[in-house]
Amino acid sequence: MVQGIWGRLSRLLLVPLLGIFWGCTSYEARPLRPEESEIEFRSRTLSDPDLEGYLVQKSPRRPPPWDLEVLTLVAFYFHSDLDVARARVASADAAVVTGGALPNPTIGANPLYVKNAVSGVSPWVLGLNIDIPIETAGKRGYRIEEAERLGAAARLALGEAAWTVRSRLRTSLADHLLAAKELDLLREEVTARTEATDLTEKKLALGEVSRPDVHQAQIELAGSKLALRAAETKLSETRSVLASALGLPTKALEGVSLAWTDLESPPALESLPLSAVQRAGLLNRLDVQRTLAEYAAAEASLKIEIAKQYPDIHLGPGYEYDQGLNKFGIGFSATLPIFNQNGGPIAEAEARRREVGARFLSVQSRAIGDTEQALARYQGARSELAEAEGILKLLATREQSAKRAVDLGEDERLSLAGIRVQRSVGARGRLDALRKLQSALGSLEDAVQRPLGPGGELPPLPPESPREGKRKAGDR
Repeated sequence: MVQGIWGRLSRLLLVPLLGIFWGCTSYEARPLRPEESEIEFRSRTLSDPDLEGYLVQKSPRRPPPWDLEVLTLVAFYFHSDLDVARARVASADAAVVTGGALPNPTIGANPLYVKNAVSGVSPWVLGLNIDIPIETAGKRGYRIEEAERLGAAARLALGEAAWTVRSRLRTSLADHLLAAKELDLLREEVTARTEATDLTEKKLALGEVSRPDVHQAQIELAGSKLALRAAETKLSETRSVLASALGLPTKALEGVSLAWTDLESPPALESLPLSAVQRAGLLNRLDVQRTLAEYAAAEASLKIEIAKQYPDIHLGPGYEYDQGLNKFGIGFSATLPIFNQNGGPIAEAEARRREVGARFLSVQSRAIGDTEQALARYQGARSELAEAEGILKLLATREQSAKRAVDLGEDERLSLAGIRVQRSVGARGRLDALRKLQSALGSLEDAVQRPLGPGGELPPLPPESPREGKRKAGDR
């Protein structure tokens, strides 16, 4: 008799449970190996075959030269910040699955032994209870809605991360190329000051100038040489910053030809009217769109808490084998909302919705303010560059006139050398103005989160890491 009871139990419980557990996911270890990841990072190069294949697929132009557009694709390929943002998107997608999962029923058994059972009747009582939860008031739908909204926000955050990577790359590339130009100008200035100092020393020997004049020329030459050494150091630093912005080691940029065709010809002021730029910013800024998605998620969360006022239903069909008798029953239970009606969580959800709404208004107003300030800064920098270019043209004209006078024997070489020094200084002044202008343009692009140069589009961002296939193959 006992064997018959346990046979019933095995058929009712063990066989279905084995079928369920057979399909469970097993754990797969993926330990982090810092030494291997460091070796992988230090071995990255622009000649990576997988990178070349990715560039051929994404860009119709093949490097060299390595310009901002191509380097943006390189950063999208290597930069780890995008891997972090992609992982958050994957987590948000998994949350949608979690939100849509139906609650599992529970099952329980309570075998009993009747000590004083009637003779000839089995002393065993076998009870089997099942609890089937039924969610009410659309809670599951609201959970799915909240998870989907948060997933949309995570995707927009991935777009923000991509823009941040591109913005850092733009800044570091401009800094590096302008640092290289500054180094060239300082070399020209040192050459011009060296010539002027030599001529001054010769005039001192002839008694045509005084010793303080020579000292002044020597001090100015020493200052230019010191600035030259500082510029060489700065060039190395900007190369390291650029490599970091690309997700590469510094040595990967050694011997690489970098280019930026429109570096010295930013967009004309007329092509950037305030109203159009502001509208572009409000339509394209990913933080504005992300905050809207977060607000929608907060509303869905509030709906969930309101729905929780209505209790879920639990159905409890059961079976009992009682001393030879087969008994079937069905139970019903629900939580009675007597002591509270979920008021606290509802108030918290309402407060979170108000908080996200306030944050949206703050982000929106900051977007408008950032755009106006960046455009004003760009206007001022554009005027500074125009003035610097006017001064440089005037100095170039004076240099040509002085050169003709020297060739005709009407003037001395020291005057020409002095004008060349002034022109070198003026060229550096123009370069400083150009640096301010490019910085202002970068700020304006950040304000509207879109490129404002030729093309005006950000390269497409792969939803998955382009290196993921290679990494999985390595794991195998």
